[in-house]
Amino acid sequence: QVQLVESGGGLVQPGDSLTLSCTLSGDTIGDYAMGWFRQTPGKERLFVATISKDTTNSNDGDSVKDRCTISRDNAKNTVYLRMNSLKPVDTTVYYCATVQTYYGISIENRQNEYEVWGQGTQVTVSS
Repeated sequence: QVQLVESGGGLVQPGDSLTLSCTLSGDTIGDYAMGWFRQTPGKERLFVATISKDTTNSNDGDSVKDRCTISRDNAKNTVYLRMNSLKPVDTTVYYCATVQTYYGISIENRQNEYEVWGQGTQVTVSS
């Protein structure tokens, strides 16, 4: 069974940093570009960041623009999202997902292209 499991969420204070992890089981993460999204109940899901299969290309979205770094360790079947200078508006559930791409350098920010999703991890930013 192919499964993504996110971890690393929790309660942090404004200005703190946090690293989320997402581990794939039942498949090889190196075969996929990966993405992070976030969604608050009742609101649309927002693109956060994406990274290519070969790790050389990445992009982040407006929701956490310039405050996040996506990385991956294919040997550990894991992708990471490092977020800095966290704000209360960053309080939401963060999801990772897989997307098939043809080229190793390709990235994808369209959520409809993503296939396997994790269950999400809650991040709460509050003093």
